[in-house]
Amino acid sequence: MKYLVRTAAVFFLLTGSAIANEFESELKGLAAGKIAEIAAAAEVVSAVKEQNGVTGSYDQPKIDELDTKWREEAEAVDQPMIDEVLDKPLSVYLSNVQEASGGLFTEIFVMDAKGLNVGQSDVTSDYWQGDEAKWQETFLAGKGAVHISELEQDDSTQTLQSQVSVPVLDPDSGAVIGAVTFGVNVDSL
Repeated sequence: MKYLVRTAAVFFLLTGSAIANEFESELKGLAAGKIAEIAAAAEVVSAVKEQNGVTGSYDQPKIDELDTKWREEAEAVDQPMIDEVLDKPLSVYLSNVQEASGGLFTEIFVMDAKGLNVGQSDVTSDYWQGDEAKWQETFLAGKGAVHISELEQDDSTQTLQSQVSVPVLDPDSGAVIGAVTFGVNVDSL
């Protein structure tokens, strides 16, 4: 496996583009196991339900306004909106999960029914994920959906990774209430 990762990394570095994900089978197994377990954790479910109660009435102009504010803060020294999300108990929980993964998970973030960040282990570049496949192909696809991205070199961690996303379900009704994305270091599989 390590040879495949190095070959894929060299291909990426030479071409500068994402490559097909030859780890899809292993990543699907991870999604059905450990990732599904974390997505069903009480900390995740309760935080998503709580935020859905707040953001459920947001229209697209409000979502765009919040996303613009987040993107501006991501480039600024003063980051009150970002700090508020990172200080949430869910973000602390996700940071602990990431740390305990021994390098397997490079990032974790949870999204609500609008595709807005609920909590995250690290700062994301944007607040609204609802226009991206990681949310659309899980939240909108329903129970059992899995989105696996192409392999990409993560410049911040210097690892070859893939994002794996699954829906967050209400354990009482079985309804999809949000989604979660994990950055997975494929060298750690």
